[in-house]
Amino acid sequence: MNSKLTISIAKALLLARWKQTLVAAVGVTFSITMFIALLSFMAGLNDLLDGLVLNRTAHIRLYNEIQVNKNQPVNKSPLYKDNYNFIKSVKPTNARLQIYNSGAIIRTLKKDTRVLGIAPKIMTPVFFNEIAINVAAVVNGIDVKNETKLFYFNDYLIEGASDDIEKISNSIILGKGLANQLSANVGDRVQVSNTNGEIFQLKVVGLYQTGIQELDKTQSYTSIATVQKLMGVPNTYITDIQLKLKKIPEAPAIAKEFTKLFEIDAIDIQTANAQFETGSFIRTLISYAVGVVLLVVAGFGIYNILNMMIYEKMDTIAILKATGFSGKDVQTIFLLIAISIGLIGGLVGLLLGFGLSAIIDQIPFKTASLPTIKTYPISYKLMFYLIGAVFSLITTFFAGWFPASKASKVDPVVIIRGK
Repeated sequence: MNSKLTISIAKALLLARWKQTLVAAVGVTFSITMFIALLSFMAGLNDLLDGLVLNRTAHIRLYNEIQVNKNQPVNKSPLYKDNYNFIKSVKPTNARLQIYNSGAIIRTLKKDTRVLGIAPKIMTPVFFNEIAINVAAVVNGIDVKNETKLFYFNDYLIEGASDDIEKISNSIILGKGLANQLSANVGDRVQVSNTNGEIFQLKVVGLYQTGIQELDKTQSYTSIATVQKLMGVPNTYITDIQLKLKKIPEAPAIAKEFTKLFEIDAIDIQTANAQFETGSFIRTLISYAVGVVLLVVAGFGIYNILNMMIYEKMDTIAILKATGFSGKDVQTIFLLIAISIGLIGGLVGLLLGFGLSAIIDQIPFKTASLPTIKTYPISYKLMFYLIGAVFSLITTFFAGWFPASKASKVDPVVIIRGK
């Protein structure tokens, strides 16, 4: 049958019951709109929550972990070499946290094409002395340039400038929670004692807030040179080497490789933050599930409307088949009606979904724990819109397939005789 004629008949039937058509299209539009807005918001929220930790976490961290010596003296004795030896209260070995040959390791890593960037670091526990109390915390000696480039250090700085810890000697940036405990502000001096009891005066040049309260109560940052002076160690002393990779999925395999190559401990980002990845996956799964349910509900609406249309248009279908239209032609007509509803409703839904997402993106969102966040987080990933468009067409196609198949099997003789 002529395709233009088929399209013309489908258009006529579509407009003949325009109110029902509009209701079906609105159902698809609403489903797609909410699907896009929901996924955009949840993806933005996932990016925000994961970023609080993952942006500050190295893809691979190289360090020395103090562990118990697995090769105890009793195992070396010839008298007990064939026995299973059970030893209680085994103490850790007297190992150092320092990474030996850190300079050579860093030079080797810089030549590795898989490594995007390197940031050396020193971590040491200290006590901040406030009148009669001691507040336990951690001082991180960082390379400001690399820390800012690789781990977005400046994004979490709420007061002061990160460069000041390298420009101003004996200076420090305090976590916001820690600063509150010490009642310290930018420009004040705080008293710090190391593990040997030696006391140092450091000037507060900035405040830092990640949004993770427990971290902000214990973390502080200064230059690597200042921490080395605080600990009384040489300028080659490094406890951590942080790596950012070009391809994050390769982190577990590369971490194992570096452990063997440099004979130090290594932990990858997937192992260190497995719980955050699980949380993101579950939130995303729930979003997709809700979105798909909305589309399926819209599909049932189209199915019911086409069923009613076929029941009301039995005479028309009988006349079409009596004048030479085949069952396949009739099926094509009603499929075109269903796909047209899905196409129009889906297109409008995509536009409204983008508009709703943009509106949400402008709503103020202020919280003390996340000072760098000004509005609700939204992700404008093209994938969401492609998924929404494909799902709208698939849903409406199957919603129209069964009524269309029913229409194709109508016997015109039975209908006309009945009339």
